[in-house]
Amino acid sequence: MSTMTDPPSESFRLSQLINDTRYRSYTFQFIALIALVALIAFLGANLISNLAAAGLNISYEFLGEPAGYDINQRLIEYNSQSSHWRAAVVGVLNTLLVAVVGCFLATVIGVAVGVLRLSNNWLIRKIMAVYVEIFRNVPVLIWILIIMAVFIAILPQPRDFRGEDAEASMLLGSFAFTGRGFYFPKPVMGPGSGIVVAVFLASIAGIFYLRSYAKKALFDRGQMIPTLWPSVGIFFVPVILAFFVMGQPITLEYPELKGFNFKGGIFARNSLIALTFALAIYTAAFIAENVRAGILAVSKGQTEAAASLGLRPGRIMNLVVLPQALRVIIPPLISQYLNLTKNSSLAIAVGYMDLTGTLGGITLNQTGRAIECVLLLMLFYLTISLSISAIMNVYNNAVKLKER
Repeated sequence: MSTMTDPPSESFRLSQLINDTRYRSYTFQFIALIALVALIAFLGANLISNLAAAGLNISYEFLGEPAGYDINQRLIEYNSQSSHWRAAVVGVLNTLLVAVVGCFLATVIGVAVGVLRLSNNWLIRKIMAVYVEIFRNVPVLIWILIIMAVFIAILPQPRDFRGEDAEASMLLGSFAFTGRGFYFPKPVMGPGSGIVVAVFLASIAGIFYLRSYAKKALFDRGQMIPTLWPSVGIFFVPVILAFFVMGQPITLEYPELKGFNFKGGIFARNSLIALTFALAIYTAAFIAENVRAGILAVSKGQTEAAASLGLRPGRIMNLVVLPQALRVIIPPLISQYLNLTKNSSLAIAVGYMDLTGTLGGITLNQTGRAIECVLLLMLFYLTISLSISAIMNVYNNAVKLKER
């Protein structure tokens, strides 16, 4: 009687790294990695040797020296005696401010325009098409300069707000839009304001939880839970109660005309507003086309099936069309966010001091440390680009269609 036994396992041989398809791809990847490391090492050694021959060396000690220049728009304390490193941080924050606000505005405008491009109203559809074609076919630098010129030429100067017969007046007595910049009320935090802020953040988290629960109930049990008015209540009621219970710890500092300019409040230079607005409406034209393509990628039968169930058009768009369209919209949307962030380096054209204007501009010219400054610029833009890609890829994996 014979018995069945497993064949003896084959021992590993070096020849399998080339001849065996199970290991061949790893071999080639390892060789490519070694070649890449060798190339980088050669270029680095060549750079260091050339710098040494020229009597130069890579050093970042200049970052601790006084910058000696002012920055007109800043989110943190800074003066001309601050270090170059402090100036670089101010530039980074200014760049991130434009990138975050610009991406938000571009998304809102782009989604709205993309949906309206598919409207049944002929006039609205054509107006949105004209907007898309005009803005995406003209370089963004030209739009930045045009919007900046419009702000300077049309908006009144602070002196126009003076006197009873002033040609200009503040909006709602709290906002002033001038050729120098925009002035907004500034919140002043008092004792207990942290609790109010915490309640506000908890309210936002509660709204997201409510909408997630309502969506799960709709998909699992077919139960439709209203979310609009409960969300409004969650957003306002807790924070208002906390505000008055804590004795109104948050007040507003309003801008006031003193002398030849406004004092107090939050000041946003016209260069910041023009740059952010131009980048937003320019990028929104591309996002609108991404949204339109994503919606058209959803089968028309999906819309007809949802309508046959009695769903309203708004519900069909939110519950049926857009969730399926996101798998087409998100990947190119990541590229548009990256483009907007990198296009913010055009800020120097309107005098807005972002990282390119501080570290890559004045600091580079004053210190002569071109290699160090350029390397830091590359590192920052690489880091922020990879961060945006990572965050959006996580969101893309969360909303993509999942097979059963």
